[in-house]
Amino acid sequence: MKYVIGVDIGTQSTKCLLVGIDGKVHSQHSVAYQPETPKPLWAQQDCEVWFDAVCESVRACVAGSGVAPADIAAMCVSSLYGGAGIPVDEAMRPLHPCLIWMDRRATAEVDAVNANVDVARLQAITGNGVDSYYGFTKILWVREHLPEVWSKTRHFLPPNSYINWRLTGEFAVDHSSAGNIGGVYDAARRQWSQEAMEMLGIPSRMMPPRLVESSDVVGGLSAEWAAKLGLAEGMPLMAGGVDAAVATFCAGVTGSGDHVAMIGTSMCWGFVSPTVDARHRLITMPHVYRGADRSYVFGGAITAGAAVTWFREAFCQAEIAEAARTGEDAHALIERKAVDVPPGAEGLVFLPYLMGERSPIWDAQAKGAFIGLSLAHSRAHLYRAVLEGVSFALQHNIEAGRQSGQPLDERLIVVGGAAHSDLWMQIVADITGYPVFTIEQEVEAALGAAMLAALGAGLVDAATAERGWVTLVERARPEPRAQAAYRERFEIYKSLYPALRDAMQRLK
Repeated sequence: MKYVIGVDIGTQSTKCLLVGIDGKVHSQHSVAYQPETPKPLWAQQDCEVWFDAVCESVRACVAGSGVAPADIAAMCVSSLYGGAGIPVDEAMRPLHPCLIWMDRRATAEVDAVNANVDVARLQAITGNGVDSYYGFTKILWVREHLPEVWSKTRHFLPPNSYINWRLTGEFAVDHSSAGNIGGVYDAARRQWSQEAMEMLGIPSRMMPPRLVESSDVVGGLSAEWAAKLGLAEGMPLMAGGVDAAVATFCAGVTGSGDHVAMIGTSMCWGFVSPTVDARHRLITMPHVYRGADRSYVFGGAITAGAAVTWFREAFCQAEIAEAARTGEDAHALIERKAVDVPPGAEGLVFLPYLMGERSPIWDAQAKGAFIGLSLAHSRAHLYRAVLEGVSFALQHNIEAGRQSGQPLDERLIVVGGAAHSDLWMQIVADITGYPVFTIEQEVEAALGAAMLAALGAGLVDAATAERGWVTLVERARPEPRAQAAYRERFEIYKSLYPALRDAMQRLK
C-alpha cells in the first residue's frame, strides 16, 4: 500500500498525519507553540517556529509509523491564514515575523484605502472587502511602518508556500492562499490583479508569479531534507492551502451549498458557491478542490476556542486546581456545571470580540463584553454565555451567507476542538436550527491535506476525494423550546454591537 503525509500548521500547534490511501491514519504527531502578541491587536509568528514544528512532527510521524520511505508517495501542507505572508528578500531569507490572520494593527491603512481607493472596483475585482484581517492591508502596514523591511522584500509568501520552498527549493502560491490575501487577486481571472495593485501601491513583483492548484506538485523533496526527515528524495510536495478550506474539504464539503463550521482557536463558517460576491461582507477564496469553478465563501469570529481558553485561565482557577488533583479536564469540570444552566444563561449575553471582530461587523476596535450580569450569575453562567456568544457569532455569519441566495445543505458539519463538547454542539444546533454532524476520526485539516496529496499524486480519484475519508456522526438536533429562547436572544445579541460601538471605539 502507498501512504501520504498531511500536515496542518495551526495558530497554536502543527499536526502531522501519515495516512494510507484507504484513509486509515497510521501515525500522528503534533507540536505546540503560541503566536507572539507583543501589543494589543498585534499577532505574529516567526516562520522558523512553523518550519521547526513541521520538521519535528513529520520526522516523528514517519519514525513512529514503521512505513518504508519508498512507500510514502507524497506530502501536502495546509496552514493557518498567514495574513501578509512572510516577507523574504532576494535570497529568500525571512525579513520579519509573519503578520497572521489575528493581527488587526492595520486600522490606519484600512482608513486610507477607504478614503483614497475605488473600493467598489476593488471589491468587484477581488470578491472581498477592506479590513485589517486581509493580508493586503497588513502588507500596506509593512510599507508604512517598516521601510527597511519593505525596501528589501522580494516576495510575501504564505506559510505553506514558505515550507514548500524550504523543503524543495521551489515555490508557488496556491489559489486559496492568493485569494485570501484580498485586494491583490482577481477572482474571475484567477491571477494577480495588476489594476488592483496599482490602486493600492503594492508592486506586482512582490507577488510570487507561480499560481497553482492546491493538489498541484510544487517540487520534489530535496536530498538534504529527505535524509533529515526519513523520506525519499524527490517525493512530491503538493501546494496545499488555507486550513479552513482544507478542513471543509476533509469533511466532504465540495458541492454547492455544502457548509461547515471550523471552531478551533477562531471560528470559520463557510460554504461552497459557484459565484463570488463581496456585498454580503463575507470572505471569498477559490476552494482547494476544483477551485476554477468553486469558491469557498466564509466568515467567522476571531476568538472562539480562544475565548473559552481566556475564560478558563482568567476565572476558573478552582477548576484548574481540581483538574490538577484529579487528572480530569478543567473544561469538563466547568462544563458539567454549565449543563444545568438554562439556554440564554438566565439573562446573560457574551460578545466574543476579544481581538476585534471579523465578519459580518468588520471592526478591529470591537470589544468583548458580558451584558446582563447580576449577583445571581455564577462561573457556570458565564461559561455557558461564552459558548452561546461564539455560537451567536456563527449564526450571524450564517445569516449573512443566506443573503447570497445559495441554498444551504440541511445539515451543519462542525470540525475543530469545539466538537469535543457535547454541550457546545447542542448549543450550536439550537441556535442555528441545523442538525449538527461532526467527524468521528477527530482529525480535520491535516487529513484534508493528506487527501490533497493523494489526489495530486493520482492515488485516489475524484469520486473518492468528494466522498472523503471521514465518517460523519450526528451529534445534536435542535430542541424546539431552546430554539425559541435563542431566537429571541439572538435578536438581542445583534442589537448590542450597534448600541455599544461608539463606547467600544472610545475604550483604548
